[in-house]
Amino acid sequence: MALHPKVPRDMALAPVAAEIDLNLQGLRDKGLSELDTELQLELNGPPMPNTRAERAAQVLRAACRDVDLHGWQGSITEDACRLHLTGGSVTLDLGLGVGIMRYIEAGVVG
Repeated sequence: MALHPKVPRDMALAPVAAEIDLNLQGLRDKGLSELDTELQLELNGPPMPNTRAERAAQVLRAACRDVDLHGWQGSITEDACRLHLTGGSVTLDLGLGVGIMRYIEAGVVG
Protein backbone atom coordinates (compact mmCIF):
# COMPACT_ATOMS: atom_id res chain seq x y z
CA MET A 1 0.00 0.00 0.00
CA ALA A 2 1.41 3.37 -0.99
CA LEU A 3 1.55 6.21 1.51
CA HIS A 4 0.16 9.51 0.33
CA PRO A 5 0.90 12.91 1.87
CA LYS A 6 -1.74 13.95 4.37
CA VAL A 7 -0.31 17.31 5.38
CA PRO A 8 1.85 19.71 3.32
CA ARG A 9 4.90 19.03 5.50
CA ASP A 10 4.87 15.38 4.35
CA MET A 11 6.05 16.53 0.91
CA ALA A 12 9.40 17.60 2.42
CA LEU A 13 10.17 14.34 4.23
CA ALA A 14 12.10 12.65 1.41
CA PRO A 15 14.47 15.56 0.72
CA VAL A 16 15.02 16.14 4.46
CA ALA A 17 15.78 12.46 5.05
CA ALA A 18 18.08 12.29 2.02
CA GLU A 19 20.11 15.32 3.16
CA ILE A 20 20.45 13.98 6.70
CA ASP A 21 21.52 10.60 5.31
CA LEU A 22 24.19 12.31 3.19
CA ASN A 23 25.56 13.96 6.32
CA LEU A 24 25.58 10.62 8.14
CA GLN A 25 27.37 8.83 5.29
CA GLY A 26 30.59 10.63 6.11
CA LEU A 27 30.41 9.53 9.74
CA ARG A 28 29.12 5.94 9.65
CA ASP A 29 32.28 4.01 8.82
CA LYS A 30 34.75 5.84 11.03
CA GLY A 31 36.43 4.46 14.14
CA LEU A 32 35.65 6.07 17.50
CA SER A 33 38.66 8.39 17.58
CA GLU A 34 38.26 9.36 13.93
CA LEU A 35 34.54 10.00 14.47
CA ASP A 36 35.33 12.19 17.48
CA THR A 37 37.76 14.25 15.39
CA GLU A 38 35.34 14.49 12.46
CA LEU A 39 32.53 15.74 14.72
CA GLN A 40 34.82 18.38 16.22
CA LEU A 41 35.74 19.57 12.72
CA GLU A 42 32.15 19.45 11.40
CA LEU A 43 30.76 21.37 14.35
CA ASN A 44 33.79 23.59 14.88
CA GLY A 45 33.76 22.73 18.56
CA PRO A 46 35.89 21.55 21.44
CA PRO A 47 36.61 17.90 22.24
CA MET A 48 33.58 15.69 22.57
CA PRO A 49 31.45 15.87 25.69
CA ASN A 50 31.62 13.05 28.20
CA THR A 51 27.96 12.15 28.66
CA ARG A 52 25.85 9.95 26.44
CA ALA A 53 23.20 12.68 26.08
CA GLU A 54 25.81 15.23 24.97
CA ARG A 55 27.33 12.82 22.43
CA ALA A 56 23.87 12.02 21.03
CA ALA A 57 23.09 15.73 20.76
CA GLN A 58 26.34 16.36 18.92
CA VAL A 59 25.69 13.51 16.46
CA LEU A 60 22.19 14.92 15.88
CA ARG A 61 23.61 18.41 15.23
CA ALA A 62 26.13 17.01 12.73
CA ALA A 63 23.45 14.94 10.99
CA CYS A 64 21.13 17.95 10.64
CA ARG A 65 23.88 20.45 9.82
CA ASP A 66 22.93 22.70 6.89
CA VAL A 67 19.63 20.84 6.39
CA ASP A 68 16.39 22.82 6.08
CA LEU A 69 14.17 20.58 8.19
CA HIS A 70 10.91 22.13 6.92
CA GLY A 71 9.34 21.64 10.35
CA TRP A 72 10.52 18.06 10.87
CA GLN A 73 12.26 17.29 14.16
CA GLY A 74 15.02 14.78 14.68
CA SER A 75 16.04 12.83 17.76
CA ILE A 76 18.41 10.00 18.51
CA THR A 77 16.55 6.88 19.67
CA GLU A 78 17.14 5.44 23.14
CA ASP A 79 19.06 2.50 21.68
CA ALA A 80 21.31 4.93 19.73
CA CYS A 81 20.72 2.96 16.51
CA ARG A 82 18.53 5.43 14.64
CA LEU A 83 17.78 9.07 14.01
CA HIS A 84 13.99 9.42 14.39
CA LEU A 85 12.18 12.07 12.30
CA THR A 86 8.75 13.34 13.36
CA GLY A 87 6.60 16.25 12.36
CA GLY A 88 4.19 15.12 9.69
CA SER A 89 1.57 12.43 9.34
CA VAL A 90 4.25 9.70 9.43
CA THR A 91 7.59 9.14 11.15
CA LEU A 92 10.84 7.86 9.71
CA ASP A 93 13.96 6.29 11.22
CA LEU A 94 17.38 6.59 9.59
CA GLY A 95 20.05 4.07 10.60
CA LEU A 96 23.11 5.52 12.30
CA GLY A 97 25.41 2.52 11.96
CA VAL A 98 27.39 0.52 14.49
CA GLY A 99 30.26 3.00 14.79
CA ILE A 100 28.03 5.95 15.62
CA MET A 101 25.98 3.80 18.01
CA ARG A 102 29.14 2.71 19.88
CA TYR A 103 30.35 6.28 19.96
CA ILE A 104 27.12 7.57 21.50
CA GLU A 105 27.09 4.76 24.07
CA ALA A 106 30.75 4.79 25.12
CA GLY A 107 32.51 7.80 23.62
CA VAL A 108 36.22 7.56 22.87
CA VAL A 109 37.76 5.04 25.22
CA GLY A 110 41.35 5.48 26.27
